[in-house]
Amino acid sequence: MSKPFASGLMWFRRDLRTQDNAALHHALRACQRVHAVFVFDRDILDPLPRADRRVEFIRESLVQLDESLRSLAGDPGAGLIVMQGQSVESVARLARELGVQAVFANHDDEPASLERDARVRGALANEGVALHTYKDHLIFERDEIRTQAGKAYTVFTPYKKAWLARVDDFYLRSYPVDAHARSLAPRPAAWCHPVPPLEDIGFRRTNLATLALHPGLQGGEQLVADFLPRLDRYADARDFPAVKGPSYLGVHLRFGTVSIRALARHAHAAALQGSAG
Repeated sequence: MSKPFASGLMWFRRDLRTQDNAALHHALRACQRVHAVFVFDRDILDPLPRADRRVEFIRESLVQLDESLRSLAGDPGAGLIVMQGQSVESVARLARELGVQAVFANHDDEPASLERDARVRGALANEGVALHTYKDHLIFERDEIRTQAGKAYTVFTPYKKAWLARVDDFYLRSYPVDAHARSLAPRPAAWCHPVPPLEDIGFRRTNLATLALHPGLQGGEQLVADFLPRLDRYADARDFPAVKGPSYLGVHLRFGTVSIRALARHAHAAALQGSAG
């Protein structure tokens, strides 16, 4: 299969995993060489307290993401480029330095993120570079589920019924990455650095390591494996704080260290078999 782009850039944001990642899948299929970047955006970081579990979770997850990229590429010189600064300036500058023709990212529909992406799109256009974005952290997004009048649902139960009526294997399918991973490019010497420690981005360690909440791909996989045997009891157990009822996957879904589609496939299959969970 011929690829339309000689070189592309995968911009990780709230999708810190390699497996079943929509934008990474499309980047690898469309580009002969794919670089990967994460930007510690100072617009987001600067207002935060200097000890923030979220930042530590992200940093530790990036270490695992970097390792996963190098393993997939089969090249120790591959991996994640990590930058600090404003995303608008950083992504455009890196795209220019790498000489890529396209940048790939997954949707982030928070208002500030939409504004940021519009500015990045404009900055990249000035460099002659396209920005391609994809649905990844939701099963249905934006205007995919609407009332018969074409409006957004305001009551949960009708929305749930419409959601379940529409969901099928097409929406729950995985985006394979392994088969295309050899397109992952080695990092240029100027960017061949490990993920910086927290101190280098201006933060201190928290008590994250003492909590039963492990970051990254491995932490997400552990929690999924722990929760699936308890899934059938979720409908009842979730209401009792003293019982181990919830999945505890919220932070992993927030930062994309697990695939929403993989979780939905498990839940949908169980529901079709009559599981109350």
